Formats: sequence, structure tokens, C-alpha cells
Amino acid sequence: MGRKSSRAKEKKQKRLEERAAMDAICAKVESANKLEDPLAPFPAFRKYDRNGYEQSEWGWKDREKREEMTDERAWYLVARDGGGKQPAAFSHFRFDVDCGEEVLYCYEVQLEARVRRKGLGKFLMQILQLLANSTQMKKVMLTVFKHNSGAYQFFREALQFDIDESSPSLSGCCTDDCSYEILSRRTKFGEHPHRHGSPHCGGCCH
Repeated sequence: MGRKSSRAKEKKQKRLEERAAMDAICAKVESANKLEDPLAPFPAFRKYDRNGYEQSEWGWKDREKREEMTDERAWYLVARDGGGKQPAAFSHFRFDVDCGEEVLYCYEVQLEARVRRKGLGKFLMQILQLLANSTQMKKVMLTVFKHNSGAYQFFREALQFDIDESSPSLSGCCTDDCSYEILSRRTKFGEHPHRHGSPHCGGCCH
């Protein structure tokens, strides 16, 4: 009887510890989402002037102008031509919880043809990595289609993203003809890849 009671206490203690760990993760994500301007501590990254292209205006969380993007977790990093109002590139990203870890998930990066191959895409991703570090996220994640060889090569080779352990090709949850990979790059707060807290992938705090 005493041994059973001890096991029950251990299980209860473990559940409490797991819940506390998940609460801490959710609190970190919620704190990041409450920031008025995550880029405020990094004024040097408000201007891009390389390879003959200058950008000097960024837009953040511009929900009023993007009513169709209604998810309250959505953030937008928008690059506009220097001195102008015409958007040249943007990234949609979110601070979220994925597989029990706090992450910055990049949902989309789009550049106008006129500003491609000038380093702006890499600069946008560097900002996301910087924001993930400054908010103590464990990693930056994104999804890339296998048929988009240019994007796949860009993220894997130029930006040193790894195939995430939750990606179909590694997790075994999809057949060989799966059309996409999930890539990730760990921040300085990201530990060696192994699970903490909830093992359920895609779980998030609301």
C-alpha cells in the first residue's frame, strides 16, 4: 500500500511539474505577443541599405490595413522603399508553442521581384532570428515546399536551417511523397533537440 501511495505521489508531482513548465512557456509566448514593438531595442535594423537597394520603413502588426488577417497572434514585418509608401517585402510570423516549445514561426516571406537577390530576404530572416533571441524563444520555424528548390536551398544553405524533428521526413507521419518540410534554426535559448512538457505537436496556448 505504501509503495502504491508513493507512486501516486510521484505521478502527481510529475504532472504538476509538467504543468508548471508549460505554464512558463505559455507565459513567455504571451509576454512576447504583448510587446508594442519588438524591434524597438534594435534601431540599427530599421534601415536596410545594401547592394544598391535602400529600405527605411518597417510596419508592425498592421492589422487595421489587413482585416483579412484576423488571428490575434499575427505579426507583420513590412519593408517599404526608402522615402516611399510602396511595400517591397513582408514577413508574417507568430510567437507560439509548437511541440511543447516556445517558438517564432515564420508563416510567410514575400519579396517583390525588383528587390530580390539584394540580400533583403536574408535580412528579414536575420531580424526574425534576432527577435526570437530577444524574446527567449527556443527556435525559428518555417514550412517550405520541396518543389521550391530555390527557397529550400536558401533556408538550408544560406541561413543554416535544419530539418526539424517534427517534419514529416523525420517524424514518419507522412509518406515519401509529402510535399513539404518543416525547417528550424535554434536560438541561443534553444537546448539540444529533445522534448519537454507536452509531446503533442502543434499544441499552443490561447
